[in-house]
Amino acid sequence: MHPEFPNFKPIELEDRDFIHEILWSYQPEISKLCFANLFNWRHHYSVQWCIYKDTLLLLASSKEGEAYAFPPVGPGSRVDVVRMLLHWLRDEKQSPNPRIERADKRLVEELEGSPDFSIEPQRGHHDYVYLRKALVALSGRKYHSKKNHLNAFKRNYEFSYAPLDETNIEACRELASAWWMMKRCEKDMSLISEREAVNEALANFSVLKLMGGVILIEGKMQAFSVGELLNKDTAVVHIEKANPAIRGLYAAINQQCCEHAWGQVTYVNREQDLGEEGIRKAKLSYHPDRMEENFIISLT
Repeated sequence: MHPEFPNFKPIELEDRDFIHEILWSYQPEISKLCFANLFNWRHHYSVQWCIYKDTLLLLASSKEGEAYAFPPVGPGSRVDVVRMLLHWLRDEKQSPNPRIERADKRLVEELEGSPDFSIEPQRGHHDYVYLRKALVALSGRKYHSKKNHLNAFKRNYEFSYAPLDETNIEACRELASAWWMMKRCEKDMSLISEREAVNEALANFSVLKLMGGVILIEGKMQAFSVGELLNKDTAVVHIEKANPAIRGLYAAINQQCCEHAWGQVTYVNREQDLGEEGIRKAKLSYHPDRMEENFIISLT
């Protein structure tokens, strides 16, 4: 039996197949709407779920304990579901700002014209979506600096690429731990949450049915990337870590995974920048094909 509204339950690994089937049927474009993302970050967002009629509802809460929702997913129009959910958050959960965060443009289009809702973009959560072939080829003037970094890496290092699997998970975990130590993550709450999410992904790599690739230099793990299929045409990259002391290594793991791990898709979604200027600059430097917008929906 699955939880029925309003009886939300915390998201667990055993829920993977049921929730994944609902999300896959929807063919989402935004990175939040995949099970691994919801599960890996479940403690950070306090993710809970239930079913309302034939629609998946996803509940979250802020650091201050204020309840809000992620977009409901189900067949047909969701206008009435959104209205019900926002009123429930206001009346039953006593939320001072009842809202749906990370709403995709598909849901926004369903709500357009209704006077009941206020809709605002969430720029820090817009997803960067790239043409996979462009990230493999890195052709033309706009990719000149990226190609230079990649070529410098290939000149200076004898490396090998391999699929990420259970044989190299532990080496990935060790590399990530060294990366967080360098970044002094114990002093940064966002990095502490990221560390937890990355460790969840690596610990449950097979059950979550994740994919990815690694780069070895002289037999030692130096970079890895973890992702999955978001929809039939798009891969989403959840994690990418590399030894920052090696010039061109981030360009290499990106290019190699786009060529090998994601060879069957047209697009690669590299998630959001969270409003951080350095991350935004880095993601824009790869020239996204489009931004997949995220929105906040609230009552008027």
